[in-house]
Amino acid sequence: MTENELTDAIIGAAIFVHRRLGPGLLESVYRRCLAYELRKRGFSVVEEKPVALDYDELHDPCAFRADLLVEELIVIELKAKSAIHPIDKAQTLSHLRLMNLNVGLLLNFHEAKLVDGLHRIVNNYRGPRVSE
Repeated sequence: MTENELTDAIIGAAIFVHRRLGPGLLESVYRRCLAYELRKRGFSVVEEKPVALDYDELHDPCAFRADLLVEELIVIELKAKSAIHPIDKAQTLSHLRLMNLNVGLLLNFHEAKLVDGLHRIVNNYRGPRVSE
């Protein structure tokens, strides 16, 4: 499955979750439900994936946690707030860079329609990667 096919499947699952739950819940609720829905659909999902930071001699094995990592290819950052700000997109891009991944999704579940809170973030696009 290519990254594009995988992101399409993730978006479909996220829309399914959003239609069932609607806006107004905590980010952690959407994270758990989306992870559950993706696993039901046969995808490998890691919740709150610890990500290391190496800076000169500094090594932090858990500098941050990615909300979801799907098939070791796609980072998903979830929000449940009134608006996405540029810093949210920058955060997602930084996570992609540190994890050496191409594509991430920033999803804001606070929107009336999830598609209005959907942002695809690309890190130095190098062509599609394929999951096994």
